[in-house]
Amino acid sequence: MSITHFLSCLLLLCAGLVPSAGRCAPGEQPQPVHTGIYLMNLYDLDIDEHSFYADFYLWFRWRGERDPMQIEFVNAVEKWGFTREDFHEEPEVLADGSYYNGMRIEGRFFHPFQLSKFPLDRHDLQIWIENVVYPVDSLVYRPDTATQLLRPDLDIPGWNIHRAGLTARVNHYGTDFGELGIKASDFSNLGFELVIQRPLAYFFLKLLLPLLIVLLAGLGALIIHPSYLEARVSLPVGALLSCVFLQQAYDSALPDIGYMVLMDQIYLVAYALIGLIILRVVLAGNRSAEVASPDWVAIRRSDRRRAWIYLIGFCLLVGVLVALS
Repeated sequence: MSITHFLSCLLLLCAGLVPSAGRCAPGEQPQPVHTGIYLMNLYDLDIDEHSFYADFYLWFRWRGERDPMQIEFVNAVEKWGFTREDFHEEPEVLADGSYYNGMRIEGRFFHPFQLSKFPLDRHDLQIWIENVVYPVDSLVYRPDTATQLLRPDLDIPGWNIHRAGLTARVNHYGTDFGELGIKASDFSNLGFELVIQRPLAYFFLKLLLPLLIVLLAGLGALIIHPSYLEARVSLPVGALLSCVFLQQAYDSALPDIGYMVLMDQIYLVAYALIGLIILRVVLAGNRSAEVASPDWVAIRRSDRRRAWIYLIGFCLLVGVLVALS
């Protein structure tokens, strides 16, 4: 419950609209409110600002005198930019005697993007609502799961929609907000969750494939005849520089974070592989220079065997990193 939440309760108490701070009388059950959401659009995912925009319908169906329309969005940001349009000024009475009302909302919401698994990261985008007047012992939101939650043709460019759902929870505030004699309260929350994931093609085709091509070019140093030392050294050095540029390309699209993502770990393996190639080329060149007649056949056979070992080892290590992510 924010300061706005607290002040709203206080004003309603002073006006005599909410007896006993919106709480039920002893022995009375909290009023259930069936709540549903229909997402129209979700856009402007800003990983740097940890937020996203959403446009959706929100409705309530209930029996009782407590109005569930007095809500706040727990994870909302830029509230000045919010738009809200209620379905009706007064609740409608349905055929079964229950009340019905709702609203259309468009605004920006906060989500802490965890990027440790990038580019195979999955995010659970959430929108949480909470009543600003009635605590959980007076009003409880319950998911209305009988309807579809998403617009059928909803598309989020660059992301795959995995699933959507509604979740109810109790939000506990361990403070009295400075008002003496008032205990901490529990309030019913209802959350809409949309799980999105980056396409696998983004990982394999746009990030891993260019890196693999660069590494194959570096491994070409072990295929060139050992007598061409200058050419053998230039290939892995060029591959090293290319890896640095490729890493900077995807890293520039990520916010400043204090940990390595999955792609960083893969590049560490690539750097280690290039280091082994350079070490092999230098050692083989030194040994061939120490003898009058080097055994080129044996050196080339050893280089080819090492090239296969390095390539297979890189693929295995990448597979382990992906599996553990």
